[in-house]
Amino acid sequence: MKAIVVTDQAAGMAGMKLVEQPEPQAAINDVVVQVHASGFTWDELTWPSTWTDRLGRNRTPVIPGQEVAGVVTALGYGTTGLSVGQRVFGLSDSYRGGTLAEYVAVEARNLAPLPGDVDFTVGASVAMPGLTAWQGLFEHGHLQAGQSVLVHGAAGAVGSIVTQLAREAGAYVIGTGRAADRQKALDFGAQEFVDLENDVLEDVGEVDLVFDVIGGDIAKRSASLIRPGGTLVTIAGPTEARPADGLAIDFVLVSDRAQLSEIVQRVRDERLRTNIGNVATLDEAVAAFNRTKRIKGKTIIRVRP
Repeated sequence: MKAIVVTDQAAGMAGMKLVEQPEPQAAINDVVVQVHASGFTWDELTWPSTWTDRLGRNRTPVIPGQEVAGVVTALGYGTTGLSVGQRVFGLSDSYRGGTLAEYVAVEARNLAPLPGDVDFTVGASVAMPGLTAWQGLFEHGHLQAGQSVLVHGAAGAVGSIVTQLAREAGAYVIGTGRAADRQKALDFGAQEFVDLENDVLEDVGEVDLVFDVIGGDIAKRSASLIRPGGTLVTIAGPTEARPADGLAIDFVLVSDRAQLSEIVQRVRDERLRTNIGNVATLDEAVAAFNRTKRIKGKTIIRVRP
């Protein structure tokens, strides 16, 4: 099969190339998925889990990519809940990766059925941002109707999903970003917008929840805006930012079939729009990966026409 491979961690994206690789085999509780669309995150090659297995052993050469949508072609021993020929979407374990390829072996529990009226490109684009937004808002942030949410990066792949889910839950949403992001953030449902380069963040006043994708000084300043009992949720890694009377939570998403099903149903009902910034073929994936950081929205690799 064709696959994007990285052989040298030090080389980063410069070390990526398209090669022929053996097709994966399904281990216990795995399925093999014929990949139709794949997504990846711009900083994926900086994650320790990209380069080692769960025992810390080097696993190069690495096939990157974690988000996937495709069709099940084989079941491993003991696999239940999915069947051969079924359309699916979800995430590969970050310690396995492998979705930038024509086939990938994935634990069945990390995938959910993809309805026939949802395009594979959409399925691949919503898995990681959707789960990140869902878990940050509802599992960690315990968002309730009537609360206010400050969403950093509201025009981005994650922030745009956060904005839509928070609005649907009955929250008042304030989005942030650069000046050029204003209209896109408002189009996704933000009711106010703060230009982080020109506006004064502190003018926002108090909020119940901050969803942070930036970290650093922005996270620290945001912590001071949280009402007593509120929460700062971040995906930017461990943070020193702490609300005076509230919680600060940094988290890494986990795949969840039930949550994926809730998310894709919202897509079907047109209550949730994905944020795709670029679609490229597998042959174009190396170049696309190098452009990803500069593109608002998910970069999706369409592996099959």
